[in-house]
Amino acid sequence: MSRYQPLKVSDLCFPALCVGVVALMIASPLMAETMPLSQDVFQRARQVTVGILADAQDERTPVKPGKVAVRGTGFHLRDGYVVTARHAAEKHDPTTGMSIQKRIRILTNDLHELPAELVGDSAFMDLVLYRVSEPHRSKLRIGTSFVTGDVSPGMEVFTVGYPLGWGPTMAFGRLGNTNTFLQTVDTRLIQADLSVCSGNSGGGLFNGQGEIVGILHAVIQTDKEDTQSYCSRMAFAIPGILAEHIVNAALSGKPLAFSKLGIHLTSVKDGTKLRVAVKDVAEPAKASGIQKHDILLAIEETEIIDAAQLKNFLIERTTPGQQVSIKVRRVDADLTFHVVLGGG
Repeated sequence: MSRYQPLKVSDLCFPALCVGVVALMIASPLMAETMPLSQDVFQRARQVTVGILADAQDERTPVKPGKVAVRGTGFHLRDGYVVTARHAAEKHDPTTGMSIQKRIRILTNDLHELPAELVGDSAFMDLVLYRVSEPHRSKLRIGTSFVTGDVSPGMEVFTVGYPLGWGPTMAFGRLGNTNTFLQTVDTRLIQADLSVCSGNSGGGLFNGQGEIVGILHAVIQTDKEDTQSYCSRMAFAIPGILAEHIVNAALSGKPLAFSKLGIHLTSVKDGTKLRVAVKDVAEPAKASGIQKHDILLAIEETEIIDAAQLKNFLIERTTPGQQVSIKVRRVDADLTFHVVLGGG
């Protein structure tokens, strides 16, 4: 039996490392796509990858260095900005529970320990952005970027990280289902077939060009003793296209806003095909002319498969205030309406 939760770090620490515990879900790999993976790409991926250090400093002796314990993984984007999973940077407070740390320490590939300050985070998407303090930014000489466009099942990918606190290590595999879901975040996730463990959380999932396809979020975990550590070949990542939206919102200092279409959906049969139809309509869809019982066919020429796919399209590919075309079937006629998306 499997259970579902993000990758987490336990309290079990060994000298110079910290061991973690993880979690979850399934999806199926599809067709294969082969691309060359060069040593130069591997080397750059190692250089942009950082370890997220556990807070092992003794507050009674603040000038005395604490032991080095790696609790998660992240990567340097550019200009000192470091991205990781939010839960890899959370800290338990006896009074308030789990909270995001305002300041963390990172470990670079060439063993520099650098302080970084919180820029912004998204609990909704399990992502956080830090920036290395200005005097130390020159030590992060190489950055990376998010992939543009869609990724495909079967695409070759790899990751660099700190599984069980060890590392940096590398793992290689392929993408499986690029549109799967867990209870841990309110968006789609990308499933990947490669070996990862607790401690890989927050690390980049790279393509053959060294671009960020996704950010590792969770793995499958079978029920065992909580004191044991876990690894899996069934990993799940937050899509890079969505992570970039979160990062850009944090850099702008504005809250992340999602597009609002203003419709509630239900499933109906259109001939022999199951489609989604409008169960109820509100603004802004109502003002454009969309009505209750309309069958949704396409948004911006992209076929609407189901409610989850439409939601993902709005989150990842639109912004509030943007005008989009919605094609519907009303009785026997196909109609197109133009909706100026709301925000929320």
